[in-house]
Amino acid sequence: MPQELEQFTGPGDVKIAVKPRRLKAHKGEFGRLLVIGGSKTFSGAPALAALAALRTGVDIVTIAAPEKTATTIAAMSPALITIKLKGKHLNTNHVEIIKKQIDSATAIVLGPGLGLHTETKQAVKEIIEYIEKTDVSLLLDADGLKAFGEFKRNLSCPLVLTPHGREYEILTGAELPDTLEEKIKHVKNSAKELGATILLKGSVDVISDGKYTKLNFTGNQGMTVGGTGDVLSGVVGGLLAMGDNPFCSAVAGAFVNGASGDYVATKKGFHMLATDLLDWIPHVFVDPMSHREVRTNKF
Repeated sequence: MPQELEQFTGPGDVKIAVKPRRLKAHKGEFGRLLVIGGSKTFSGAPALAALAALRTGVDIVTIAAPEKTATTIAAMSPALITIKLKGKHLNTNHVEIIKKQIDSATAIVLGPGLGLHTETKQAVKEIIEYIEKTDVSLLLDADGLKAFGEFKRNLSCPLVLTPHGREYEILTGAELPDTLEEKIKHVKNSAKELGATILLKGSVDVISDGKYTKLNFTGNQGMTVGGTGDVLSGVVGGLLAMGDNPFCSAVAGAFVNGASGDYVATKKGFHMLATDLLDWIPHVFVDPMSHREVRTNKF
């Protein structure tokens, strides 16, 4: 097989990421994910991330969000557990409450729908500093990632960053190159500098931990619809919560998210919603090899 194929994500990456379930497994054994997000304006983003994580197989997902937003989220599904934070957006008064949730979590997704109030950005900084004192894995996305960009440094906790092109430029302070080859070099260098795994979202996802790099070709142009990035954060966060390392979680998560979108496209064309992906996530995990047929017969 051509050596270049080693750089491509595939069904094998999903098989490696999936943990076997013993007969006498108990609740919580397959991870506890905490999603910190939401604001007065945004409630869908953290809910999509949480639902995607549950479809990934994580046992318990808790969402910490402003109280009215958390109430809205709880009404979306009985499977969603919420922590109601007083006020309209995340602020430093919530940090002590969130610390208690971090102590019982195995991974954190921080950022979906969070907003960028000054108080929120300070709270993000304090939360990250606390996470560094634990062995909990952290995924930063959306507004959490933008807030981190203002004080970015090499963190001591296992870290995944999931920017799209503009967020990547905010994070690194550099313009993203046009060619795929140059993007690969740039992402690899940035990942090495930050000591993180970066999953750069695009028509071809570029995933690197500074040492290894993989490219993901699943997905389609219908996935430009809002919310698919939140689903991706939930899938990767779920894998982190179940004990996968950051690079393997990001690689498998990118493949699963894109493959789920490809299944939707075969049924609905490009007229999809982010929620449509949720039902296909389990199918890709159960039989990732089936995606070969989807790619062959697509459109």
